Amino acid sequence: MTTADWIGSIGVTLLLGAFFLNLFGRLRSESAWYPAINAVGAGLACYASVLLAYPPFVVLEGTWSLCAIVALYRRLR
Repeated sequence: MTTADWIGSIGVTLLLGAFFLNLFGRLRSESAWYPAINAVGAGLACYASVLLAYPPFVVLEGTWSLCAIVALYRRLR
């Protein structure tokens, strides 16, 4: 596996982990942890997409990361 593969895999694991933890009631979406994990996961997936030069996922993951950062900021305010 390449570096981009590792970075992307970690990012996607974080995204899916937060999703499944929320789905099964282990992590509330209202907590600060949920958007924090999403922001880091999407940021890593976005960076991997940049390394792979795949613009559609750069846009998708970049937007996801920015939205999660805004949600985290609102929760911590």
